Amino acid sequence: MHHSELSFPILTALVLMPAIGAALIGLISSRQAQYAKFVAAVTSVATGAMAIWLTAEFDQHDDGFQFVSKQPWIEEWGISWHLGVDGISLFLVLLTGVLFPLAILGIDPHNDEPGRDKPYFAWLLLLEAGVMGSFLSLDLFLFFVFFEIVLVPMYFLIGGWGYEGRVYAATKFFLYTMTGSAFMLVSIMATAYIASRNGVSGVTFDLVEIAENAEFAASTGRWLFFGFAVAFAVKVPVFPLHTWLPDAHTQAPTAGSVVLAGVMLKLGTYGLMRFGLYLFPEASYWSRYLWLGLAVIGIIYGAIAATMQTDLKRLVAYSSVAHLGFIVLGTFAFTSQAVTGSVMQMVNHGVSTGALFLMVGWIYERRHTRQIAELSGLQKVAPIFAAGFMVVMLSSIGVPGLNGFVGEYLILIGTFLAEPWYAAIAATGVILAALYLLWAYQRVFHGEPGEANEGFAELKLKEAATLLPFIGIIVFTGVYPKPMLDRIEPAVDRLIGHMESVADFEAPTPDEPVIVEHDDTEETEEGDH
Repeated sequence: MHHSELSFPILTALVLMPAIGAALIGLISSRQAQYAKFVAAVTSVATGAMAIWLTAEFDQHDDGFQFVSKQPWIEEWGISWHLGVDGISLFLVLLTGVLFPLAILGIDPHNDEPGRDKPYFAWLLLLEAGVMGSFLSLDLFLFFVFFEIVLVPMYFLIGGWGYEGRVYAATKFFLYTMTGSAFMLVSIMATAYIASRNGVSGVTFDLVEIAENAEFAASTGRWLFFGFAVAFAVKVPVFPLHTWLPDAHTQAPTAGSVVLAGVMLKLGTYGLMRFGLYLFPEASYWSRYLWLGLAVIGIIYGAIAATMQTDLKRLVAYSSVAHLGFIVLGTFAFTSQAVTGSVMQMVNHGVSTGALFLMVGWIYERRHTRQIAELSGLQKVAPIFAAGFMVVMLSSIGVPGLNGFVGEYLILIGTFLAEPWYAAIAATGVILAALYLLWAYQRVFHGEPGEANEGFAELKLKEAATLLPFIGIIVFTGVYPKPMLDRIEPAVDRLIGHMESVADFEAPTPDEPVIVEHDDTEETEEGDH
């Protein structure tokens, strides 16, 4: 923990900065509502700058939590303000820091009446604070608070600035996630209480303390694990709990969709990894076939459902179900490559799907429709727009040289080591992804534009400035993933080491030669000559 001497509590600042921005916007009078965007932009850019600084200062040789802040909060219950970042959460924090300013600066809320910008930007900033807090919390109770805070702004963003079916979608989203969270709250309370009687001194909600010292009986651990897992599975969402997602995505305003796909769904996959695997290694290992099975079903189902969609935004939403299936698959394969791939894919999916939702939003603004059948030949009238869409779409398919490939490749290789059949089925999902995305691209951008699409505007300067960072990340990570992998891997190896020591299983390693005997004889013969 060489960074604990750092006098400035950077992680606390990352959480509080957007929250303070949201409060400031609340204080602006309605007559000066135009300043709301300015405050939102300044605070989100400052938060983003801190996240970038954090990533630059992060020590890639340290596999533990860095920049830790720990202050007692509710002492008699053992609850503390405990934040830390490691290789698993680092890039999710960075993604959150980069995505929000882009969503705030690059996307205007479509308002019928002026003056509604104020609550819109305040909710977005509060959402950022909640997401940051969720990725950084090392206290179970604190994590729960942030995990719940996130629901409220998202509910109001979908319900207030969404499309036709927004109220239904917002309510469905809220009820699903709220129900899942109720299970998690019970589990958190039980975990802290049972841990205090088995190996941990006194009641504490400290994640590291409980994970490293508490000893749960197998059956107890399994029940507790499922309480957490249900909440995360709804958030991911894992098939068959995914039905809120296409509705929420389709009805959410563009910025809402970008943030929902980019970072909010990752609260589920991150939660499974950080809390499920770390706290309950035995239960995670014991239930792995359930998760691998649901992941593979999600991959295939999401791809087939996406192929059937007539609404372009709904198609992208179902592609999310498939992509998140990959992340869950890698998480429960328990090999270093697969879990590293999953962490990487959380970030990659956020970038490429976030960018897809961004561009679908722009198509809707120009044409006021998202029906694939009503769009055609856009490439002729807006070639630069089409080119941008093409790059983002290829990254989502997982074409080599772009970011999606690296993550999916690692997940498939790592899963193949442990569970070859699941990897084989998942690989067909990659083929299906190419099918539905290329087919959608062909129908929307190729062919003759027709009268309705002839006035389709080319990419504007502001839009290009918003899209470029996305494309930059997509290409850079695809060509040179090393800086990212170097920071993720130590934390993943530590997590798997912890699991091996508690759940008594051995992760297969790829570096042992398959045919050992034959090689040895050849070498000795060569040595003899």
